Amino acid sequence: MIDLTFEGAVAHIALDNPAKLNALDEAALRELDAAYAEAAASGSRALVLSGRGRAFCAGRDISGVDPRDDDVLGYLGGIVTPLLRRMAAFPAPTFAAAHGACLGVGLGLLIATDVVYVADRAKIGSPFAALGATLDSGGHALFFERLGAHKTLDLIYTGRLMSGTEAVESGLFSRVFPAEDVLGVTLEAAERAASGATSAFLASKQLIARIRDERLALWESIDVENAAQAALCDTDDYREGFAAFQEKRPPHFTGR
Repeated sequence: MIDLTFEGAVAHIALDNPAKLNALDEAALRELDAAYAEAAASGSRALVLSGRGRAFCAGRDISGVDPRDDDVLGYLGGIVTPLLRRMAAFPAPTFAAAHGACLGVGLGLLIATDVVYVADRAKIGSPFAALGATLDSGGHALFFERLGAHKTLDLIYTGRLMSGTEAVESGLFSRVFPAEDVLGVTLEAAERAASGATSAFLASKQLIARIRDERLALWESIDVENAAQAALCDTDDYREGFAAFQEKRPPHFTGR
């Protein structure tokens, strides 16, 4: 159900259960977690996450779940959240190509990814009103931060799904493309990032995470930026970037 491949310095993880719109059960989530661990250990300098078939990920596979004995905390807190944390901490830039349904845990996978390109006709939102359940996997935080309380609760109460175009226009994700183009564009972006200054990218990734999680103010964030820049001075890529600029040639970054 989870396919991990490598193309140069780019790891590509594909959700591969199109018959179920890539809905994820516990076994698939554990397999996905293992794929991220393997990709990180490989030293890949960028990662792409995608879904095969008609959807990116329709969320949790509840086809065999009995709500009377469902261990929700064990599923969400014990499996989903650790996976999302591993994804967010991946030691290189990460990209997702999202199309079709991007719901529940599927939405959470996008939230835990650095850069998300979506198909114009993707379906994003909170369809849980019909299940008697609530939005999970970080959806409340994302929607509230980007949409505000009123739009967030409107989506939750009505179960309305946003198109990919609307989601990008609302500031949820990075860019929107026709469905037939979104994976190719995402792979190209990852390939470019994989040839870049990985340490500098990670410094920005970590700073953005601190601004989000610690709510750093302007001058605090500038202090962290200054320290990060000073640390980068000791990297090969920093020296190569300056040398290339001074010698009027393209840089050749090694990720070190």
